[in-house]
This record gives sequence, structure tokens and C-alpha cells, in this order.
Amino acid sequence: MPSDTPISDAARAGRNWNPDWDQAAAFDPQWMEKFLDMGTYPVRKGIIDPKIYEFLAIAVDASCTHMYSPGVKRHIAKALDLGATPQEIMAVLQCVAVLGIHSVALATPHLVDEMKARGLPVPETKPASDIKKD
Repeated sequence: MPSDTPISDAARAGRNWNPDWDQAAAFDPQWMEKFLDMGTYPVRKGIIDPKIYEFLAIAVDASCTHMYSPGVKRHIAKALDLGATPQEIMAVLQCVAVLGIHSVALATPHLVDEMKARGLPVPETKPASDIKKD
């Protein structure tokens, strides 16, 4: 008899199952199946290359909003198994690191507003028009 959760079963059999999902899967195995179906659809259907999928998973798990170390480790290992180079993986990590700049861009204007409200000196900005182009 076929399983009601073949995608979950395949994830458990491979290195793609997160043990933190065990309890959620016990409560609602069909929801977990739909979650995994959605998340793995592009690679299972051959829309994107498995190595690219692993790069995306590394980026998501390593992002400043997620920071899920076991997933990063698992997806790095799988990417290497799929032929990724350490340089490619480092490039993915370098790209995802720029997510943090948005925190600075979001918060700096508030800092400036509060500094102005308190009469504190605000550093002058350098307009883009002043930057010499090569």
C-alpha cells in the first residue's frame, strides 16, 4: 500500500528531514506533506538544478532572519556532494550577508531624526553627484 506521505518519507530517508519537524508531522502529517511538496517542487520537477536548490537553501538557512545552523550544515554537505565548490558556497554566503545592510538602511534615518531632535551633530552625507566616476 502506498504511503500517504511520500515526500516526507523521502525527506526522512535522505538528508533533507529536519528533526524539529517531527512533532508537527505527528500532529498533522498531511500539512507537513503539503509544506514539503511546496518547498521541494522546483527541484523535484526538474525546474531548477539540485545544486542551485541547495544554494538557495543555504542562503535561506544562513540569512540573518533565519540563522538555522543545522540546515546550513546539511545543505552545504549536499551541495558539495552535488559538485559545488567551496568557492561557490562562499559566494552564496557572501551574497546573503548583504541582507543585514537593510537593517542599517532602515535604522539610520531614525538615528538621524533622534540626533536632530536632541540637537546632536549629524555627520554630513556625501551626495552621489560628488562621487567621481571612472
